[in-house]
Amino acid sequence: AGRSKWDIREKVWEHLEASGLAEFPRPVRGRIPNFKVRRRPALGRLLLLLLPSPALPGAACSAPQELEVFSRAREVKVDPDKPLEGARLAALQARKTLLVPTPRLRTGLFNRIVPPPGATKEMLRRCATSQGVRDYSVPVGLDGKAQVDLVVVGSVAVSEKGWRIGKGEGYADMEYAMMVSMGAVQEDTPVVTIVHDCQVLDIAEELLGDHDLTVDYILTPTRTIQTNCKRPKPQGIMWHKASSTLINSEMLGKIPILKTLRCREKQAGKDVTLQDEHPALADTNRAAISDKKVMAANPQPWAAPGSAPGGEPHVESDPGNPKLEGSDTITTVYVGNLPGSLRVSQLKSALRELQVVPVALKWQGAQHRAFLEYRDQGAAHRAVSSLQGLSLGGSALRVELARSQRNKG
Repeated sequence: AGRSKWDIREKVWEHLEASGLAEFPRPVRGRIPNFKVRRRPALGRLLLLLLPSPALPGAACSAPQELEVFSRAREVKVDPDKPLEGARLAALQARKTLLVPTPRLRTGLFNRIVPPPGATKEMLRRCATSQGVRDYSVPVGLDGKAQVDLVVVGSVAVSEKGWRIGKGEGYADMEYAMMVSMGAVQEDTPVVTIVHDCQVLDIAEELLGDHDLTVDYILTPTRTIQTNCKRPKPQGIMWHKASSTLINSEMLGKIPILKTLRCREKQAGKDVTLQDEHPALADTNRAAISDKKVMAANPQPWAAPGSAPGGEPHVESDPGNPKLEGSDTITTVYVGNLPGSLRVSQLKSALRELQVVPVALKWQGAQHRAFLEYRDQGAAHRAVSSLQGLSLGGSALRVELARSQRNKG
């Protein structure tokens, strides 16, 4: 199944494209993949297999309402990905409360979909689309008293044991952890994922972290799998494990509701201290204390990707930032053979997963390369070892120490 999560993702994305199973939106690489169901081209996608109506002869899998957990659920949370339109439609047609996460959590956690009075089947179909979610929804905040009975998530890969791999950005894991923290889900709240049969793979349990969401049911075009997964799901926001999640200063700046939740948990007496991903910030020496002061003044070491003109490098951390100056030695790692379709967010996700996050990232996508800067040579060598040969966007990375090292002080 591959030696890393990224290997597994790449294999799934490549197979879906090469086999002709990939469906709009294309390319599927970097996404929760949408796919065609062969032998029933008129059905198009798996979403039509999820309608709350009697199963059609030859239909590819059971509809979710045939699951007892769907039938008894009153409030259902379904991710906004395209392949899950059918699940959203099923919830609306069954007159259940449908909650859809705000994409990338930019403006809150949930949107509750509210179809117009007397909505026809066609209108409900529209409400289940991404545009419908925007047009027919109201925000649900931390005080919304959500009580989710069923969670439906997309996956890139999943195992019959319930181990799940998403597209690498961690939002499904984050959303579930936030729901736990706000009391919206319980330990026994079932989690369902919908994938093609080729996405069901053997996944080594050691690839999973405490923050990874597992699933209880898998729906494919040919079967319904009950995983009987015993691995605990995330128990809430793990503020102290920034190296294995998206939680860092950047995320706090981008996700207002996460910042509010952190404040509430702090007031409740919980430890919400962020253990920053950069090793130097975990030190107790004088230099580390100075760095922390700089971080407080400049809380976004990885700014959102911008539109760097032409072949100019996109600097994820300002090279003139004082925290890179002084007596520290900066060791630079060269990452080459980046495919043109690769996004900087995908590289950052891989760095987080492999726990080799640099203090600065210089993105030169037009030249198919990037430069990673580390405070010590040990961290740089770990990055080279972890990234060498890693497949991203269908290309094996070329990784080595840069020829010129920056020595300051």
